Amino acid sequence: MRTRPSSRLLIVDAAHRVLLFRFVHRRGPLAGRDFWATPGGAVDEGEDFEAAARRELREETGFTVDDIGAPIAQRAFEMQMPDGSYVRADERFFLMRVEEQPLSKDGWTELERDVMTEHRWWTLDELRSTGEAVFPDDIPAILADAGITPAAR
Repeated sequence: MRTRPSSRLLIVDAAHRVLLFRFVHRRGPLAGRDFWATPGGAVDEGEDFEAAARRELREETGFTVDDIGAPIAQRAFEMQMPDGSYVRADERFFLMRVEEQPLSKDGWTELERDVMTEHRWWTLDELRSTGEAVFPDDIPAILADAGITPAAR
């Protein structure tokens, strides 16, 4: 099984909300799957994880940052791809603090336009209590380990 390295983005605004995209697969081997996940994607040939994080941030949100920093978390697991193949996912998570701003879909691929149906800024409390599928399912713990806690009310 091939390994698929990818950079995932934990984008946090001033209110400590996390940006997630809703993925809805309508056809193919993943048809019927509906979940929320962090922006991000595969590391392209010749890139390192940091360069991929910077590129994915720009492509999927239109946001840019000067410094990506080191990954704050990592996970590996088996994953089915939209074409039906299975890969060993090697994901690195990068924390990015941003001011809330409009998202741009200008850099989206055809597949992203098809399956990424909406976006939402989630509070950590909402992530802890939701019944919806969210990947990774431990975002509040990852952020707590990085010193991010719910904003004061």
